[in-house]
Amino acid sequence: MHTFKELVEDFGAYFGKKHFPASPATLYEPGEYFLSWGGKRIRPVMCLMGNEMFAPIVADAYHMATAIELFHNFTLIHDDIMDEAPLRRGMETVHTKYGPNTALLTGDVMMIQAYESLAKISAQYLPRILTLFNKTAKEVCEGQQLDIDFEKMEDVSLDAYIEMITLKTSVLLAASLETGAVLGGASEGNCRHIYEFGKNLGIAFQVQDDYLDAFGDPEKFGKETGGDIRQNKKTFLLLQALQQADAAQKQELQQLMRENPADKVPRVLAIFRACGTDAWANELKEKYLNTALKHLDDIAVMAVRKKPLEELAAFLIQRDY
Repeated sequence: MHTFKELVEDFGAYFGKKHFPASPATLYEPGEYFLSWGGKRIRPVMCLMGNEMFAPIVADAYHMATAIELFHNFTLIHDDIMDEAPLRRGMETVHTKYGPNTALLTGDVMMIQAYESLAKISAQYLPRILTLFNKTAKEVCEGQQLDIDFEKMEDVSLDAYIEMITLKTSVLLAASLETGAVLGGASEGNCRHIYEFGKNLGIAFQVQDDYLDAFGDPEKFGKETGGDIRQNKKTFLLLQALQQADAAQKQELQQLMRENPADKVPRVLAIFRACGTDAWANELKEKYLNTALKHLDDIAVMAVRKKPLEELAAFLIQRDY
């Protein structure tokens, strides 16, 4: 069994080749530029881990992992366009460097390249893999649209937000694990449990991310905290605070969101703490993490084969950065 770190290095070496032809350079160079940044590679490596839980890693798992990573990067390029983001990981975004029209086409051709990689998978697995991949791709788009819709909505329920996060973030983590498990010969029951593990872990990860953006140590977090507050993002924390706040606190929160004063972040954080939102977020994170670990526990393989995913869950959720 490999550790997550070992598989990150292994997949990085496999993926770190050119993915597009040389011409026309105006179309393909932006794609190579974006992919050259690297990244955490969490999703493709989860595919390899899903495979290795049940059997030695097969060549098809690398084709699947490549498709997942290309699809994920396609979504990032288009997300940056929608968010009008000038930078990602400190680098100029594709639409900033090459223009929005080229960025759209670069994302499109990256998605097509993902299907080229899927087409290399053995015929016995391909129908099931394609069904899950297509379902997941549509759900990610649905989650992104809900996120856009929420920006214009005055009231968003916590359940609606969790559905959006599940679609936008968690289903791809879940599908990465399940496709790997399918290629490793896992049973239907084991595939269901590994999918639910990934889905619930993804929600717990997003709760932790929202929490760190508000309450994290900026030196450990790697960026200034309070970014979500400044942008009026409807996070787990804000939705819970609006639900728990008394009339005066609610009025102040809504005023701060409208007016964006210089002291907005500390004032919002003070309301969050007064409403117990920080402690509640940690409880919610633990709830989804425990659900994830219960599904991992229910997978019918030897305990030693579950260890890498247990370690990954601890790394993703118990971090303070």
